[in-house]
Amino acid sequence: MQEIKDTQRAEVRIGFDGRVHKKYKGLLSKERFENEVRVLRYLETRGCEFVPKLLEEYPDRLYIVTSNCGNIVQKISSEKERMLFEELETYGVRHGDAFTRNVTYNPHLGRFCLIDFEFATLIETGEGLTIDDAELARGGDFERKVDE
Repeated sequence: MQEIKDTQRAEVRIGFDGRVHKKYKGLLSKERFENEVRVLRYLETRGCEFVPKLLEEYPDRLYIVTSNCGNIVQKISSEKERMLFEELETYGVRHGDAFTRNVTYNPHLGRFCLIDFEFATLIETGEGLTIDDAELARGGDFERKVDE
């Protein structure tokens, strides 16, 4: 497997079959795992095609396997980025971490896609985990530790 990311919050690898393997670790790992699973399932029921598909989940290991949404983009105009995150909201999800690092380009779809839904919120119900919620849960030090 090819290592893509290994941080305090997650290990992400791409298997030889192209599937993405993500293991959650660190602060609020269980809550972030549960939230990403919830949001990806919801987006699948809504027919959203520009996000990963949840293929496997292992709650006891805080580990998921998803489809691959292409390569992380290095550059995207702020207007295109804004429009992409707004398009996600038409499917009922607010991303919560709307930055270029969570944008990929999928050549098979011929479009930009979004990844990393740990801090997303379902707009209709308000269900989700936000960075602000995480900050409160950890006594104000979550944001600082995420950025370390």
